[in-house]
Amino acid sequence: MKILIHILLLTLYVNASNIATVYREYGMTAVERVLDKQLSQKAYWDKELLRHDTSFGYFENLDSIITCDKDRSKLYHYKKNKDGVYTLVNTFGAMTGKVHGDKQKEGDHKTPLGVYSLTKKITNPDPFYGPLAFVTSYPNLYDKIRGKNGSGIWIHGLPIEGERDNFTKGCIAIENDNICTLDESITLDSTLLIIDQENHKKAHNSNLSTILSNLFEWRYAWIYNDYDRYISFYDPSFVRFDGMKYDAFKQYKRRIFDYNDTKSIRFSNIRVTPYPGKNDNIYIITFFENYRSKRTVFNGKKTLVIKQKNDAIAIIAER
Repeated sequence: MKILIHILLLTLYVNASNIATVYREYGMTAVERVLDKQLSQKAYWDKELLRHDTSFGYFENLDSIITCDKDRSKLYHYKKNKDGVYTLVNTFGAMTGKVHGDKQKEGDHKTPLGVYSLTKKITNPDPFYGPLAFVTSYPNLYDKIRGKNGSGIWIHGLPIEGERDNFTKGCIAIENDNICTLDESITLDSTLLIIDQENHKKAHNSNLSTILSNLFEWRYAWIYNDYDRYISFYDPSFVRFDGMKYDAFKQYKRRIFDYNDTKSIRFSNIRVTPYPGKNDNIYIITFFENYRSKRTVFNGKKTLVIKQKNDAIAIIAER
C-alpha cells in the first residue's frame, strides 16, 4: 500500500496520461522504471527541495544539527521545529584543541574540521570529562582517505572538581550544565555534528538538486545494468573504504554487471552535507540502502564522498 501511495504522489511530477499508457501497455515494472528515471531529473528535485529547510544541506529524518565554530569558540544547537525549519535553540561557549587548524594525526592537539555523527553516549566518564560525553565518528571516510588518523574526539563536560586549561587535546568541551541540557534535547541517531573554522558553510538548492538528481541517475544506471554510465560517476582518484582504487574497482564492478542481475535498490534517510573547509565543492552523502538481487542482499548505511563539477558529481570515496 505504501509503495502504491508513493507512486501516485510521484505521478504529480510526470504526465498522468503517459503513466497510464505505460501501465496499460507494459505493466507496473515499466511504470517503476519511468518513475526511477523521474527521480534522476533535476526539475523533480528543484521542486522537492522547496519543501525542506536546506540551510545546512538536505536531510531526511534528522532532528538536530550541532555546529561548532572553532574561531568563535561556540557550539550551536539547531533543532527542527514543527514546520521543518532548523531553529537555533541553544548557544554554548566551547573549548577546542590547543593547536589551531584541522586535525591530521594522533596527538597533534587539533580539533578536526568535518561532518560527524554521534556514535555513543558515555554516562560515567573519568571525572575530568564531566558528567557525560558524546563520542564522535572521527575519523570519517573522508578523513581516512586523506590519511588523517587519531581517535577519541568527544563532546564532553569540564572537570567535576578542580581547574583545567581553557583548551583541549582535540575534543570539544562545554560547561557541565550545558552538556546536560544538550543531552536532554538530542537523540544520537538523528543528530549531525558539523565542525568548522568559522560559521557553517551554507548549502544552495541549485547545488543540492544537481547532487540529488545525479545520485538517483547513478542509482538508475546501477539498477538497470548500464555499466558505462554507472562507472562514469567515479573520479579517477576514487578510493573505496578498504583501499581498493579506481582501476581495480572498475574491473570488480565490470564482473558484477556482467551477471546482468535483476535488482531492487532503495535509498532512504538521505543526508547531503557541504563539507567544511576551503574546498567548497566537496559533499558527504549518507543514506540507508536496501539492495536485493538473486546473488546479494544488503541493508545498511552507505557513505559517498563526492565532488560537484558543474552539473555532475564525481565520487571520490565510498563505503
